[in-house]
Formats: sequence, structure tokens, C-alpha cells
Amino acid sequence: MLAKVRMGLLGEDGNAFAIMGRFRRAAKAQGWPKDEIDRVLDVAKAGDYNHLLGVIMDHTEDENDEGDDE
Repeated sequence: MLAKVRMGLLGEDGNAFAIMGRFRRAAKAQGWPKDEIDRVLDVAKAGDYNHLLGVIMDHTEDENDEGDDE
């Protein structure tokens, strides 16, 4: 399994296209293969906005998270 894509979702103001574009760019920059990026985005687009957001969130981690679990 690929590592989660490190990216933030803040600042997209509910724009699904901007979220998908940010995911695609970040995943590509982090070495994800095109077919895997396309698979995630196809699953994300298979439902409503909340579904899309949930799928993207399942495949990402916050780029600002320093991993502190305290």
C-alpha cells in the first residue's frame, strides 16, 4: 500500500474540483503512479461531495501534522 499523500485541505472552500486537483498534484509529486491516483479519484467521484471528501481524507494526512499524539 502507498503512503498517504501529505497535503492540506484548508482553503479550498468546498470546491470539489480544487480538492481533486490538489490531491492529484500532491500525489504525483510524492511518487504515486497515475493509475493509483486515477483509481482514488474515480472512487471519490462515485458519490456526493461528502463521499468525495471522505475518500480524499482516507488517502491523505495533514501536511502540517508533526505526528505528535500527545
